[in-house]
Amino acid sequence: MKHSPTLATFQIERKGLRVRCLVRRPASLRSRAGATTQIVPGDVLDADSLRTAMDGVEQAYYLVHSMAATEQFSLRDRQAAELFGKIARESGVRRIIYLGGLGSGPSLSAHLASRQEVGQILRESGVPTIEFRASIIIGSGSLSFEMIRALVDRLPVMVTPKWVSRLAQPIGIEDVIDYLVAALDLPTDSSEVFEIGGPEQASYRDIMREYARRRGLRRAMIRAPVLTPGLSSLWLGLVTPLYARVGRKLIESIRNDTVVTNPRALTAFPIRPRNLSDAIQRAMRNEEEDFARTRWSDALSSSERASRWGGIRLGSRLIDSRTVIVPCPPAEAFAPIRHIGGDAGWYYGDLLWRIRGRIDSLIGGVGLRRGRRHPEEIVPGDTIDFWRVEAYEPDRLLRLAAEMRVPGRAWLQFEVDPHSRGSMIRQTAIFDPAGLTGMLYWYALYPIHVVMFEGMSQRIGQVARREWERHKTEIRAVASGEDTE
Repeated sequence: MKHSPTLATFQIERKGLRVRCLVRRPASLRSRAGATTQIVPGDVLDADSLRTAMDGVEQAYYLVHSMAATEQFSLRDRQAAELFGKIARESGVRRIIYLGGLGSGPSLSAHLASRQEVGQILRESGVPTIEFRASIIIGSGSLSFEMIRALVDRLPVMVTPKWVSRLAQPIGIEDVIDYLVAALDLPTDSSEVFEIGGPEQASYRDIMREYARRRGLRRAMIRAPVLTPGLSSLWLGLVTPLYARVGRKLIESIRNDTVVTNPRALTAFPIRPRNLSDAIQRAMRNEEEDFARTRWSDALSSSERASRWGGIRLGSRLIDSRTVIVPCPPAEAFAPIRHIGGDAGWYYGDLLWRIRGRIDSLIGGVGLRRGRRHPEEIVPGDTIDFWRVEAYEPDRLLRLAAEMRVPGRAWLQFEVDPHSRGSMIRQTAIFDPAGLTGMLYWYALYPIHVVMFEGMSQRIGQVARREWERHKTEIRAVASGEDTE
């Protein structure tokens, strides 16, 4: 779960406890961690880094799996759990808290069997272990949830195999985190296993339909019982390339119902998980809030995903970002951004912008006719042509939300940050597509957007440099005149 460590650390810190996070790439977490969280580099397969990370630690979370590994993932998971448990015992850790997978029976998939084997290894390490077993976690970063929404977002008609009828007991990511944090205070010195889930059982088909309803998408599902897990995983890899590697492992795990058979967690913890509909709504709302707070200059510079054709996909959004370094202070670098739109235009391809505005007007949109309220002043809520100012921080940030007609939602954001060579201007286009139509729109126009946005970015940099040079010349001229007098 991408966000579980960072969300959990905030809750733990609010309890007055210190938090240390072990990650392979600290830069990927630093911008999202709490102010007092200590981030240390390391790997669960590296004994020395584990000893450093666990020095002085009382309770340790184990939120690791190797499904994306090219080699046999269960072997890596076994080795990592054995080493983690050994170092935890040697370091005097008094409790391990582990998040595993829900499921039972002799025919468990390799994925679920490995998740439960990891729990057993940690319990046998000599360190008391609290293991939570969860089904589908509804939240950004959960592999099952990301797979579901990728399919629903991209396919108006789905040929569904038998596994979509398998029962799960989905649980919201916030409820999972509540359990993880509450385990810190569980009054026991022994190992425990708790099955956790929401209040209702639902098939994968049910979850897909509820997600589609929340996204305002109409989806048709046609049953095709002949699709084997192997064929399903190939199909999944074609439709959602992100899952080409883990697709088969994920699909094979869905041959088992994953429902709570022992509700003891409800008596051991004062937590009442929300239902499926609320969990999906909360997950989407949390993404909206995360998006509103995101500094793309941090998020993308620390992202592990390389930029590629079509941009980067984060959650349901598609991101295209570019930077320009200019040898001037942030206020001067931001000046061209402050004047954007209206009579000043968009710095590059103004004819194409006017054509786009005309098309928008013809289909009932607002077009470019609104201009802007003031040539320099900006406040949130202002309109700038067919954009509306969603966020504004003088000399640092401008985020525009599109009000032209598009199959989805679009934003254009500008950030300026100090740089060793002056200032860095980051321009980011963000698109949240509405189903397949939105995806086709993004990729069909992407070549044009590359030219437009690259030209705009470079031109803004050129204007900033030119105006800064002019400003310095004026200062020198004034200083020279003063010296002459």
